[in-house]
Amino acid sequence: MAEFSLHCFYESGNAYKPALMLALNEADWEPIKVDFFNGETRGSDWRTENNVMGEVPVLTHHRQDGDLTLTQSGAILTYLARHFGSYGPSNEEQELEVMRWLLFDSQKVSGYAGPLRFLRHLKRTGETEVTAFLHGRLAGALAVLDARLEGRKWLAADGATIADLACCGYLYWPDEIGIDLADYPNISPWLEQIAALPGYQSAAALMPRAFGG
Repeated sequence: MAEFSLHCFYESGNAYKPALMLALNEADWEPIKVDFFNGETRGSDWRTENNVMGEVPVLTHHRQDGDLTLTQSGAILTYLARHFGSYGPSNEEQELEVMRWLLFDSQKVSGYAGPLRFLRHLKRTGETEVTAFLHGRLAGALAVLDARLEGRKWLAADGATIADLACCGYLYWPDEIGIDLADYPNISPWLEQIAALPGYQSAAALMPRAFGG
């Protein structure tokens, strides 16, 4: 058995965050495909056995003193940063700054990009009042992200941290989300820097597809 198992699927940017963190740390881990689009996470068994919130990702660390299971990508990233001693804050100020961007991502970046990608690319709903609202809110969040990256390489510290890994989670699919990163000149170079980190792998390389697979 691998040291870590991650319930995940390729289409989830939130699952990609811990998968990428595990890859960057060359962890001994295995992905466990979740049949999300056929309702697996909405069933009572899933909520009882894996995550009462009915969501992915779900990380299990198989430890000698007993398994530890964690949910919510921000919590998982925080745990892995502490476990591996990498991509985490180096002092209290940075810890709070990292937390700030983890929360911003959850509420604003992934919080809007995920549903927008789902509606436009997977459900193919066409343009509706809902997609227009989500697009506008995401555009505002990306403007904040772009402004933060003006004149700096990383969001929360001098080097890459889990703040960067959180906020990038959905942004490698701009065409599927329906956004033009040319409108945010500091974001594409930042994404390229993350992709240049040793051990980086794409979501497609790390996780199984759930939609159409």
